[in-house]
Amino acid sequence: MAQYIITYLGGNQPSSPEEGKQHFDRYKQWLLSLGESVVSPANPLKHTCTVKSDGTVTDGSTTSMSGYTIIEVDSIEAAQNAAKACPFLDLGGTLEVSELIQMSM
Repeated sequence: MAQYIITYLGGNQPSSPEEGKQHFDRYKQWLLSLGESVVSPANPLKHTCTVKSDGTVTDGSTTSMSGYTIIEVDSIEAAQNAAKACPFLDLGGTLEVSELIQMSM
């Protein structure tokens, strides 16, 4: 089986703490529904900086990536179907699904 990264892009913040809790509960249920396929769940990003080719560092991101989840499933289609059920989409976010390639050294 291959590993796939589901990358979280954009999305809106919940409008209240209660809405945030409800969303997080749905997110946990989604992760539980994926069962053993979840390799690395719920990896939010913060304090992002950008290192440029000239060596300068700036605060912030050049993308709207806010986190990722890694799953291990039989096919890209299975990974896409898992992503389609993710409640992050309910917050107006977008998900990218990519196969991870194992590199040998």
